Amino acid sequence: MAQLDLDSTFGALYIGGTIGAILFGLSNVQAFLYFQSRKNSGFTFYKLAVCWLWLLDVLHVCLVNHLIYYYLITNYANPPALLKMVWSFKALIVIDVFIVYSVHILYLQRIWIISKGRTRILPVLMTVTIVLASSVGFVLFWAVFKSQLFSDLSKIRWTIYLSLSTMTLIDFLIASSLCYLLISAKTGFTKTDITLQTLVRDIINTGCLTSMCSMACIITDAAMPDNFVFLGIEFLLSKLYVNSYMALLNARHYLGSDGSSYGSQIRPPHIYRPDVQVNISHELQDTSPQTSKVDRFQVSDSALEHPSYYPPAVVRSKMIYSLYIG
Repeated sequence: MAQLDLDSTFGALYIGGTIGAILFGLSNVQAFLYFQSRKNSGFTFYKLAVCWLWLLDVLHVCLVNHLIYYYLITNYANPPALLKMVWSFKALIVIDVFIVYSVHILYLQRIWIISKGRTRILPVLMTVTIVLASSVGFVLFWAVFKSQLFSDLSKIRWTIYLSLSTMTLIDFLIASSLCYLLISAKTGFTKTDITLQTLVRDIINTGCLTSMCSMACIITDAAMPDNFVFLGIEFLLSKLYVNSYMALLNARHYLGSDGSSYGSQIRPPHIYRPDVQVNISHELQDTSPQTSKVDRFQVSDSALEHPSYYPPAVVRSKMIYSLYIG
């Protein structure tokens, strides 16, 4: 770095940190909505996942603020210090890796859920791919950990490109897998299929958003290797991952807090109408509570005990509902 341009270096970091703080506020809102909508559900795995991602997001914001404060306040007018990597910058890479692959694993868990009883090849292949891809992130961390100066980033640029490209590939595979499983599980119910289309659209949008951010980092680093614009964009990447996953968990809140889109579809075929008796002429006759009867459409108890008695569309609806119920 022959000449230090503060506007395109630490100025870019400052702008990235500011936008990242806004996205952190959005993730706080997402977490609040999630816990508020499930305050009576007790302790669940997904609540633990939200807490984990939120804590990592807090650490990420703290490290970004420390980094910016160190360079722009503590070492103001101290050019030699601006050339060295502070410890918080290296720790930031660790948090980035944990956030990205934590979200990938959580999406993978969703793939296992909705593919249950259908196919195991797809989730197994995705598991192997994500495990192999995670090693790339740790290679990047190790390369950054051994670096001392920002100019050393030019020597490990291949690890940066490989890591970001791997993230983009995994995002594409996850989005494609979820969309395939959702589209192939249409139930025939209008409301359910509309909800599935909404989920597919949201998955594609969030997958494209994180992929575009990763590609923007690669393009800006390749086009402008002597500034920190790509780092400013990279500050936003982990925030987008956290918000995209929380948005999926909150899909029930967005689509209807009472789950009405699925409520009429996901229920056992056990119909009990104590106040109405159905006759052949389709006329409704009122009956008193003392003489009420179970109508002729009631299903036997054995049908309720065995899932095979459920219509396939109902089983698929319950499976899809588990995708976003959290």
